[in-house]
Amino acid sequence: MIDVDALQALLDDIHLLAPDQLSAVVSRRAGQLGAAETVIYLTDYEQLLLQHIRGEGVPVRQELSVDGTVGGRAFRRVEVQSTRINPRVRRLWIPLVDGVQRVGVVEMLVADLTPELEGRLRAFASLVAELLVVNGQYTDIFAQLRRRKTLSLAAEIQWDLLPPLTFASDRVVIAGALEPAYDIGGDTFDYAVNGPNADLMVLDAVGHGLLAALLASAAVGAYRHARRNAWDLPDIAAAISRVIASEFSGSRFATAAIARLHLDTGQLRWVNAGHPAPLIVRNGALLDPGPCKPHPPLGLQLRKPDVCVTQLYPGDRVVLYTDGIVEARSPDGDFFGEDRLGDFIARAAADGDPAPETLRRLMRRVLDHQADHLQDDAASCCWSGGPATSGNSPTSGPPRPSPLSLRRAGESELEAIS
Repeated sequence: MIDVDALQALLDDIHLLAPDQLSAVVSRRAGQLGAAETVIYLTDYEQLLLQHIRGEGVPVRQELSVDGTVGGRAFRRVEVQSTRINPRVRRLWIPLVDGVQRVGVVEMLVADLTPELEGRLRAFASLVAELLVVNGQYTDIFAQLRRRKTLSLAAEIQWDLLPPLTFASDRVVIAGALEPAYDIGGDTFDYAVNGPNADLMVLDAVGHGLLAALLASAAVGAYRHARRNAWDLPDIAAAISRVIASEFSGSRFATAAIARLHLDTGQLRWVNAGHPAPLIVRNGALLDPGPCKPHPPLGLQLRKPDVCVTQLYPGDRVVLYTDGIVEARSPDGDFFGEDRLGDFIARAAADGDPAPETLRRLMRRVLDHQADHLQDDAASCCWSGGPATSGNSPTSGPPRPSPLSLRRAGESELEAIS
């Protein structure tokens, strides 16, 4: 008999639940829904492996590859996967998603699966994902499980500084990634969606290691303070620059792209602090974003920077990037480069990969290009969404050589990659 109150029972359990008991309680309550076995897996920092959470009465499992297993496919595609054990029993793999952020997967062994039962199990998995994120704020158990090796102190600071790697609403999607995951130093990103505005900063602090991480932390704190005070982009950049100049000696600095997209009109405004110009993709071609005066990096600016403005249309894609991606160099001395970046994004779009999976695969490709040893940090943040009232995209513009494919009509995408 399936207990329809299992979700409520799990909610009742969690109020005084110790984090190390979560997997056992989840397994027991899933049994009331009809799952003979239930195992929770969390992804590691590089999103290469899925590690199971041990618990009393929970079956022991081996780690799973994200790229080579059925469970990994559920994680990559954010879709339920199943395999048949015998004519009556199936093994389900349900993605664990907090909002839209991929946390891991849950494996369930289920007999006599029906659409109604699968719906209940999916709802149960959604609750489990929320519990993992909430409980992770009170314990080190889940963070320790996600590590395949020791994080450097700088990386520890950077990962704790980040917002969730993925956010989505009906109007905008944001996803991010960092590499090298266990030794990241000065690269980071931050974002916020406030009403009609989506704000994003991608930042690269000079140097590497602890000092770069501390500079990046101060910069992000200044960015959030200024952004939450509803300051305009030049004032935000000036505030960050003052903090870096006053608190860090030796002409320390950070390059950054600070952008704001108005979701109703499609207007993109940004400040360029030592970054290359953004790439705009329209109708399969890269376009020049128009004139934009570059300014010195944050910490070295003597006045407020100018704001650059361009108009986005449904179907447009914008890519912001710094040297961590395009200057990754192979053992033969070949840069990853803008063209290779464009080709990769084109294929990912053609494959229908969602933004988080596109970034996961991109970081793997950049690491492979540099023989799995990045000489510089690389942070990436993908920002996608469609302006609600901007009408149809122009059919012409000054194209640059490298083609990129679009997503689907009616959707714009802004990617920031550093």
